[in-house]
Amino acid sequence: MDERWQRDATQFCVRQERSIREVVAQMDKTRIGIALIVDEHQKLVGTVTDGDIRRATLANTDLDQAVSELCKGKAGSKFAKPITAPISADSATCLHLLQEHSILHLPLVDEAGRAAGLAKLSDFVPDDNPRLTAVVMAGGLGTRLRPLTNNTPKPMLPVGDKPLMEITLERFKAAGISRVNIMTHYKAQQITEYFGDGSNHGVEINYVAEDRPLGTAGGLGLLERPDETLLVINGDILTQVDFRAMLTFHREHKASLTAGVRRHQVEVPYGVMDCDGVMVRRVREKPILNFFVNAGIYLLEPVVHSFIPVDKPFDMTDVIDRLIQADRSVVGFPIHEYWLDIGQTIDYERALNDLKTGKM
Repeated sequence: MDERWQRDATQFCVRQERSIREVVAQMDKTRIGIALIVDEHQKLVGTVTDGDIRRATLANTDLDQAVSELCKGKAGSKFAKPITAPISADSATCLHLLQEHSILHLPLVDEAGRAAGLAKLSDFVPDDNPRLTAVVMAGGLGTRLRPLTNNTPKPMLPVGDKPLMEITLERFKAAGISRVNIMTHYKAQQITEYFGDGSNHGVEINYVAEDRPLGTAGGLGLLERPDETLLVINGDILTQVDFRAMLTFHREHKASLTAGVRRHQVEVPYGVMDCDGVMVRRVREKPILNFFVNAGIYLLEPVVHSFIPVDKPFDMTDVIDRLIQADRSVVGFPIHEYWLDIGQTIDYERALNDLKTGKM
């Protein structure tokens, strides 16, 4: 059996009584996109994928409940019972099962049904190129970050020993993304002189200059219609999101646009009175409201280009509205990895502290 996929299953196994939140933490460590759910005898009872976790987040599932409840939610689907192969299976058998069932991971079990290994589709069909072109929206004035941005564009603010945008480019390179467009406006020369053609950073950079601020999406209208999916990220975002997992989610849901979303809580400092006309029906004392907010990271299919005007100020929220009105599929991708929007001085200070304390 090929040693590439005879990987030890132990690191991917999680006991069925553990919480969904613990599974999220485990998957963040392994970065392989799946957890093998086992009983006390290490027998495989289910699988949970990265997509399962993100869909549960969107459904406001209680992440502190046992992961076995998430497995039960697959009852009646074609994935109710894990698709497996014996640990002795040859490569042809494993590849056939992966392709037949359109899955990315194949658990390998011993004669007792215990999780013993894990095969990935990429073990047999390498996909080092995710077929993505990235776009960094780096033309903003950074008004809320003054005086830090009086002489420095936001993406060039130092985080540790490098500019913020250099960290983003490193994340692109790690995800196999090599082609990057950078939209510039404010103090563009600092960006172009530092990054050059991108060769010193392992990517190919094309600069697109905005002669005036065009919003969070208007600059995309200056690009030629792309022939592959675009990954668009605001230049002031610091994140460890798994871009490949986001792309997989995007393709699973056949979306025209996928927007990264982040859970945000707001505590109302008062008792909230729910009224029906003049009648008070319920009192909620200092409730905590949960929302999904825009995380400033998007995947766009080429068709989206036709919804963006040429050389006119336009925001990504406008694009999303147009797509929804046109009955195009717009999907939310919950981000549970590290994420920070460096929009204000307090956010920048937090980024520096997170780097110092190892949170980032």
